[in-house]
Amino acid sequence: MKKLTSELRGRSVNELEKEAQKLREEIAKLKLETKVNAQKDTNVLIKKKKKLAVVLTFLTEKNEIEKVKAESESKNK
Repeated sequence: MKKLTSELRGRSVNELEKEAQKLREEIAKLKLETKVNAQKDTNVLIKKKKKLAVVLTFLTEKNEIEKVKAESESKNK
């Protein structure tokens, strides 16, 4: 998980949004597949959901940082 967080920390907001969208699509596909065919590894869906949560957390963090920077720049003018 440390490797994932360090990798995500260096990404931009656009990259994080794309990653979140990709994970949402994968989760939807996995849900459909599990209803049709039982999977051997049942943890895959849980792992994808946790990764999505981490990505969304970093996305929110980056958005908040940008918001604070914008507010501080507008106050300085």
